[in-house]
Amino acid sequence: MLKKIALLGLLLQAPLHAAPLSDAATSTARHARSTYEKPMIKSLATMVGFNTVADKKIAFENNPEHAGFKKFLRQEAERLGFDFKDHGYVVVIGMGQGKERVGVITHGDVQPVDPAKWKQSPFKLDSTSEPGRLVGRGTEDDKGPIATALYAMKAIKDRKLALSKRIELYVYMAEESDWAPLEAFLKNHEPPQVNITLDAEYPVVTAEKGYGSLTVKLPHWVQVENVAGPVLASFAGGFFGSQIPEDASAVIDQATPELEAQIRARAVAQKGMRYQYDWQGSTLKIKALGVSAHSSKPEDGVNAISMLADALNVRPWQGTSAANMVSFLNEMIGTGIHGEKFGKAAYRDSFMGPMTVAPTVLKQSNEGLELNINLRRPRGKTADELKAEFQQAFDGWNAARGAKAGINMYVGDPWIQEKAPQIPTLLNVFAHYTGIKDAQPVSIGGGTNSRLFPNAVSFGPGMPGQVYTGHSEHEFITHKQPMLNLEMYTAVLVELAR
Repeated sequence: MLKKIALLGLLLQAPLHAAPLSDAATSTARHARSTYEKPMIKSLATMVGFNTVADKKIAFENNPEHAGFKKFLRQEAERLGFDFKDHGYVVVIGMGQGKERVGVITHGDVQPVDPAKWKQSPFKLDSTSEPGRLVGRGTEDDKGPIATALYAMKAIKDRKLALSKRIELYVYMAEESDWAPLEAFLKNHEPPQVNITLDAEYPVVTAEKGYGSLTVKLPHWVQVENVAGPVLASFAGGFFGSQIPEDASAVIDQATPELEAQIRARAVAQKGMRYQYDWQGSTLKIKALGVSAHSSKPEDGVNAISMLADALNVRPWQGTSAANMVSFLNEMIGTGIHGEKFGKAAYRDSFMGPMTVAPTVLKQSNEGLELNINLRRPRGKTADELKAEFQQAFDGWNAARGAKAGINMYVGDPWIQEKAPQIPTLLNVFAHYTGIKDAQPVSIGGGTNSRLFPNAVSFGPGMPGQVYTGHSEHEFITHKQPMLNLEMYTAVLVELAR
């Protein structure tokens, strides 16, 4: 481990930056920008139109939306003069020849959406509702990068540059739901020697936190005979596991106006939250609205589940599984995002940052009330050490509360890329087109397919310091960003493939 840390330290020094860009790279990038803005946006609009969310009711090979998306990619590739191979879950669009290859890794599937939260259909590229923005599911994650990469390749083809390496664009169709088909594909397919993933942030991502989840299960339980006063009858929230939830709700029986006033007073101090209170007789229904975000970046959202639990923390709730869940959330997680309350579990790494702990889905199941907690963890602890710390803290709460709860855990490993040869070129291209001269490799909370490909690092499309909107209910990319991406992707591919 010490050797790995030392090597990573060397990677972070200024010599990572390469010589000035070649005239071939910059002139081809200018050609791409001046020629292909409208065709690229048109291509993106068509891609967004396919609802490529994984559907558990329809097998992938029978899903007409996925089939339609791949058919469009084939037509687009052939129209632009590229070769196309369909491997089922993976399609490969290529140009040029050569034993050495440069891979561009993307994905064509997208996360679920709540159409009611969008001004127009999330599967229609909306360029009018918000001036300066292209709104739609997949615009940033990850159909925008596919369209951009296609037209970067087209610009290179137009210039008839002499390439020594073949360029291959990989589009995987289940990145958001199931990595197993890609892992199986790569067992029998030799990937390119150098790869760039277009599914994260700039300037260059060389480390990704490990994905994990805790599932807390509380059995169905109602024992309110001896409970004096209000009863928390239900508590729910969230949409899917990799989204910071912006919706949560609670139902309180035998409520009083005084209780509502107490909850309101506590909730008013929460930033970014909105609440709705409705009465039906003596029953109070509360709806909480926060801000959704990618679960790898909980700091970009406002977690409605955590915040509603905090707002309810005005009295000791008893007698129901919902009451136990509020106790668990407030005592073990709170409104923070780093797991500081969860026993000894919290920790951080100097490069990868802190572990994040975020409740994402709270729902009734056949077994009772179930809470999914999303983890993103850096290096510094083994999976077994972290599991033991979570278990110890959970057992202590469970025993003290008498909740008869259970917990299931999955803790994945962090990933670090220490020697990809293209890093200096990527940093140099980024510096040239952004003017940010001191940019260095970064770590992210998310996990990309870089982990599965040799010599792979991520390169955009999100700009540093900007909120990443993928997985949110307000996904967009600005009009300007695809054009900047087009220039950078074109220049990078020229520099790496010549």
